[in-house]
Amino acid sequence: MHAMLAKGQEPRSEEAPFSILDDDGNVRGGVQAPEVSDEKAIALYRGLLQVRLVDDRMMKLQRQGRLGFYMLSMGEEATHFGGAYPLRASDWIFPSYREPGAFFWRGYSIKDYTNQLFGNAEDPVKGRQMPVHHSAKWINMVSISSPVGTQIPQAVGMAWAAKISKKEDVALVYFGEGATSTGQFHVGMNFAGVYQAPVVFFCRNNGWAISTSGDRQTASSSFAIKALAYGMPGIRVDGNDLLAIIAVMEDAVERARKGLGPTLIEAVTYRRGGHSSSDDPSQYRDPAEVVRWEAHDPIERWRRYLEQRKLWSEALHEKFTKEITDELMVALKHAETVGAPPVESLFDDVFAELPPHLLEQRAELLAMPRAKSGHGS
Repeated sequence: MHAMLAKGQEPRSEEAPFSILDDDGNVRGGVQAPEVSDEKAIALYRGLLQVRLVDDRMMKLQRQGRLGFYMLSMGEEATHFGGAYPLRASDWIFPSYREPGAFFWRGYSIKDYTNQLFGNAEDPVKGRQMPVHHSAKWINMVSISSPVGTQIPQAVGMAWAAKISKKEDVALVYFGEGATSTGQFHVGMNFAGVYQAPVVFFCRNNGWAISTSGDRQTASSSFAIKALAYGMPGIRVDGNDLLAIIAVMEDAVERARKGLGPTLIEAVTYRRGGHSSSDDPSQYRDPAEVVRWEAHDPIERWRRYLEQRKLWSEALHEKFTKEITDELMVALKHAETVGAPPVESLFDDVFAELPPHLLEQRAELLAMPRAKSGHGS
């Protein structure tokens, strides 16, 4: 095992997070790195770059008033791909707000992503969620929910069902360090520990839960150490080191699939942007903190690692940038021309056959005067 996640292991939380790559992309001495093929290493770089480029464009659109809401992942991209990379297609992911890369890695297209942000008629969730709250059942990605921590017991339920059904499926659930202060965290961790559910708890510790700093969330020496109370191993990993995240995830997934139970991973990273487009982080944190973390940028670290392996070039970077940008611009142009979902779709997807009272309500709604433009026109 790369990070020695033996059953019942006590995490060495007082030490630095487990890391494989230094900031220059060198593999640290004495550390066993997971094998990542050349093809997948390059694909991971393209994925990281895609999240960064899409984020940049979408935040600009939000500031222009063309999108109502957006959430950046700048500086946290390695957690998206490191978490999703070791999973099988049959495994389920329960995301938080900031894992678009996990969606992209599994096949969620830029077109799907853009349509959801606009909530148009081609939105995979039919305009029923606010922007950034994606859901993609066809790739086993469960809907993002605004209530903090909701997805934690849901993931445990899926994992427990897989165990009862004697399947080898694993659940991965992402959440921020702020979610560890919720009852959902306790309920999910406790149940998973007692029943050895095949679930990986992935705490993305990015330093801030909106305006509440991490040191106001817990008196523990780390978030990973909380695993001890629930009878499972916990490990802190450098959340900006993609190779290290892949390593600890491979170990955790292997444990889960072998019936050895859950693992708590604390990925130490940093939220370089605000919590969302509605948030001004300059009101509650020191700008110098952001500058310090720029030196640990996960994309730059992976780029330098690829250079060490003779896999990266400026030409490759420019090729990917153009491909992603072109695809994004086509998707945006299309999304802005697609109309809103039909207003009568409000009544779909709950009952196989609409009951009489909803049939009456739908008829009443459709009989009302309709505007020539706007939602439902």
